[in-house]
Amino acid sequence: MAVERTLSIIKPDATRRNLTGDINTRFEKAGLRIVAQKRIRLTRAQAEGFYAVHKARPFYGALCDYMTSGPVVVQVLEGEGAIARNREIMGATDPKKAAKGTIRADLGESIEANCVHGSDAPETAAFEIGYMFAGIEITG
Repeated sequence: MAVERTLSIIKPDATRRNLTGDINTRFEKAGLRIVAQKRIRLTRAQAEGFYAVHKARPFYGALCDYMTSGPVVVQVLEGEGAIARNREIMGATDPKKAAKGTIRADLGESIEANCVHGSDAPETAAFEIGYMFAGIEITG
């Protein structure tokens, strides 16, 4: 399996509850390396641009409201099959349907407040990483 990079966002519900360290430990124990990380507060324009692919969907406005409601931790994870591995660690979007032991099952509060976001494909990862980080901020 190839070494990949993927974007991860620790969402406002998780930063509010001081879960960043727990979540990072889960990534690292699963063999993913954090090669870039920063805590930011997204502006409305930044959230709208990041989630533009969902603009026509009914949840778009609420999603942008939520993602700007508090600080987030954006990070680049690296490892073999990082995209799929991260999605496995996160679990299903709905914490009630996520497998036991995943971040969302263990820590998520709702479909929206489910602690983490992760890229779903190599093309998405490339866009999302470029959106959140300058190349110089990523170290391997």
